[in-house]
This record gives sequence, structure tokens and C-alpha cells, in this order.
Amino acid sequence: MAIHSYTSRRELEQHSFPPAVALLVPIAAIVLQALLPKPFPRLAILDLPLIVTIFFAVSRRNPVAGTLTGAAIGLLQDALTNQPIGVNGMAKSVIGYIAASIGIQVDVENLSTRLVINFGFSILNSLLLFLINHRLLGLPGLHIFWVHELIRAAINTVVAIPIFLLLDHSKRAD
Repeated sequence: MAIHSYTSRRELEQHSFPPAVALLVPIAAIVLQALLPKPFPRLAILDLPLIVTIFFAVSRRNPVAGTLTGAAIGLLQDALTNQPIGVNGMAKSVIGYIAASIGIQVDVENLSTRLVINFGFSILNSLLLFLINHRLLGLPGLHIFWVHELIRAAINTVVAIPIFLLLDHSKRAD
């Protein structure tokens, strides 16, 4: 006779990471984000902290942890870049929460799912940054160039896939 288990998908597949990975990967992404565009201005299109936020949020499958991870990464990114403090923190908190919530419901280990969520969250991040800067901060003269944001999302998605595959090796099942 088959035994039915009522254990949720979230309880079965939550992952944790060694403390060194959980701390050093976001810091490395933020430092690279702050330093790489100076000698290579074209790399400013990348958002490595966003990629890392998405990865940790969907892997942990815990909305509270996803929100806190996004907030910490975003605030540290704001501190090292020219953004007003809190802009990336707010945007990445929202993305961390939504990504973790999706991670509970959807198989995020699938390549096609990873492509879709990275592309979608990159577009959402651009929209959130625009809304925060335009509506909350009232910065004049801001415009969204959708073609640029679509290219940005595509490039971030292409870069995210190998990063996700590399970071998959550091996962520990809880």
C-alpha cells in the first residue's frame, strides 16, 4: 500500500549554504558591480547583486530570508555605488520576497524556469528602480527606455545561468 506524504515541497527542498558562500558570494558580486564598470563602462549593464539575490531567494525558498537577503545585498550595493541609500535595498527586498515565494511553488532547478525568472526579475528590478527614483524620490527627468531594459534583461539572464550552475555546487539540503 502506498503511503501518501503531506510534506510540502518547501520542506523537502530547502537548501542552505556554507557560511563562507552565503557571505562571500554576495560581497564579491557587489564589489564587482561597483568596480567593473569603471574600467569597462559597458559592464554597467550587468546587475550581479540582482542575480545573486534571485539565486539565494529561490534556493532557500523562504520569503522572510529572501526579503532580508535582498535588503542586505541592495543596501550594501547602494553604499558602494552612487545610488541613494535604500533604492536598491527596497527593490531587491521585493524581488527577494517574490523569488522565494515562487521558489516554493515552482521547480526552479529547471533551466527554462531559470531563464524566465531571471528575465522577468530583471525587468521588474528596472521598473521598481524607476518607480522608487521617480515617485518616491521625485528625481526629475527619468525615463525608461524599454529596448535598453529588454537588452539588459537578456544579458543578465545569459550571465545568470552559468552563475546559477556554479552556485548549485555549493548547496546543502536541509
